Amino acid sequence: MAGSSSETSDDGLPGEFEVIRRYFAPLAAGMPGALNLTDDACTYLPPAGEELVLTADALVADVHFLRNDPPDLVARKMLRVNLSDLAAKGAKPVGYLMTVAVDHAVTASWLANFARGLAEDQRQFGIHLMGGDTIRTPGPLSLSLTAIGTVPGGRAMRRRGAQPGDRIFVTGTIGDGYLGLRILRAEWPDLSVGYRQFLTDRYQLPEPRLVLGREIMAAGIATAAMDVSDGLAADLGHLARSSGCGAVIHAERTPLSGAAAEILSREPGLLPKLITGGDDYELLLTVRPENAAQLREIAGKAGLLLTELGEMTDSGSVGILDRDGAPLDLSQRGYQHF
Repeated sequence: MAGSSSETSDDGLPGEFEVIRRYFAPLAAGMPGALNLTDDACTYLPPAGEELVLTADALVADVHFLRNDPPDLVARKMLRVNLSDLAAKGAKPVGYLMTVAVDHAVTASWLANFARGLAEDQRQFGIHLMGGDTIRTPGPLSLSLTAIGTVPGGRAMRRRGAQPGDRIFVTGTIGDGYLGLRILRAEWPDLSVGYRQFLTDRYQLPEPRLVLGREIMAAGIATAAMDVSDGLAADLGHLARSSGCGAVIHAERTPLSGAAAEILSREPGLLPKLITGGDDYELLLTVRPENAAQLREIAGKAGLLLTELGEMTDSGSVGILDRDGAPLDLSQRGYQHF
């Protein structure tokens, strides 16, 4: 993350070296190979018998987060969506690389609060900044993060591996992130304050299921796993295609929070949007029928809701059925990146 530009600026922001020294170098403390971000690269030797798991995501203002979102929450969401990918592999997070492309609207105060959010989640998840880059852009504000974790060699869970007859499970509740975004866009203003806060928290501060992912990996019972980011329907399709299978799930089994259930009671036709909306960051898992009880036990010990949705098939297609057993009408399966 070492800078290369002048330490002068005409818009009130410190120069690149000072931005790194002031806001980001403290986040690298505790990671010896990061060298306080004074070099161009970090060195890291994984523990014996462990292999690296690496994942990256980009976030762009007004595409993946709202431009006026609090900067500490933007930072924490950026980190957590990547940690969710590690959770789906059963990996233990170690650190991350980060690129920050600031536009004209970013102030020193914004950067300070952004760094504060990262520091808070670093403490929570036991990780450190390992390096990256800091640049200016005409806009929009763009962020990228590469999360790095470790997993015992050959044990990482994969999208592929599900077989016909496997049971399909999902953790937590579905649709909260989608609804939280709509709340932030001023919809359902008469919803209770508690429900509104719950849903916006679910959108802005997803909870990566790291502990559960690690436990399931150690048990070796998941035939396939991934996190739900683009929407339950879309990500089930990704898992099925990677595994060379089909799948069938029942829409009425979709686990809903109290807040989502309240909104759905007002707008019953909203269920397809909850299934396809994305930003859930829960774990989607498949197991052999004989291992379903063990999976439920692991989730129960972790204090997480676990719901069986359906099963994998040999049909080659993914079906989402309504309560009458007919295909649910989905105009779009999930979030499209292109």
